[in-house]
Amino acid sequence: MMISRYLRSLVSGVLVLASGACAAAQSDCRNDATPIVSFVQLKSLNLQTSPPSPLVVKGKLTLPVRSDANQRCYSAQNDVPAVVILHGSSGVDSRGDFHAEALNAAGIATLEIDMWEARGVVGAANRPPLPLFTYPDAFAALAFLNTHPSIAKDRIGVLGFSWGGVISVASAEQLYAAKFGGALRFKAHVAHYPACYIFNNNTFPPSQVPPPAQAGTQFLNPTGAPVLIQIGTEDDYDNGPGPCRNLADSVSSGIVEVAVYEGAYHAWDRIMIPVTVQDPFADQGSLFKTGKVPTVEIKADVDQAYEARKRVVRFFRQHL
Repeated sequence: MMISRYLRSLVSGVLVLASGACAAAQSDCRNDATPIVSFVQLKSLNLQTSPPSPLVVKGKLTLPVRSDANQRCYSAQNDVPAVVILHGSSGVDSRGDFHAEALNAAGIATLEIDMWEARGVVGAANRPPLPLFTYPDAFAALAFLNTHPSIAKDRIGVLGFSWGGVISVASAEQLYAAKFGGALRFKAHVAHYPACYIFNNNTFPPSQVPPPAQAGTQFLNPTGAPVLIQIGTEDDYDNGPGPCRNLADSVSSGIVEVAVYEGAYHAWDRIMIPVTVQDPFADQGSLFKTGKVPTVEIKADVDQAYEARKRVVRFFRQHL
């Protein structure tokens, strides 16, 4: 697909649209200093065209404000770790800000991108056929952060929810990291409820789903970066933590960690009104056997959402 031909443009085509105000230099950082927010554009690729065509993806970059020994605010210039945030099938929602707030408070910058707006997607109903089609977006964000003057280029991680969680796991596979990232690699990966059963799965009808390597669901040769998967016991995609544990066991010991939340449903850290949706990839792909689209219950668990958020911050502080 001539992907490598476009890698330089992922860096050179970045545009910063607008910047928010920073906290005053002499303000007291103990009193809710305002982070530095910028809205940016990244040049990615549309893999649904042949050959792949240019695509502009928008994102929100948030840089944390730090303090000196006298609690005076300042913005670090060149050593800030960062995390790319990837949304789920519903698009950008409360989860991004929920986790970004805690990461920013821990001194970690965040870049949340909108993979749907650029493609005219309004939700799961007209999303791309597979997460593979949005892999270039994640690496476009990595390329942007790699050249940002405030970001430590060797301390960039990725956090994804559901659809974005699949991308987070897949970006730790050498095949896709090399194809879409060139020489760039994420330092650490967090995937929330990423439908682990789809990885290395050869049971789908080949007429409907390509083999794992082509479908973007191969996970056989990890980059070596640590991966944290968080999953609830009531998840309607994997039907519990079994597939994620099996995936962790299938690769080198210690690379993939699985955290399990008892009684938690899919997207339990989406602290919004509960909804029930339909998704052909739910119920471990039962659609391909029954012809019936399964339902997914999405219900918040506030206490465990905050616990999961703490684990995310600890993980990135340890590995970035």
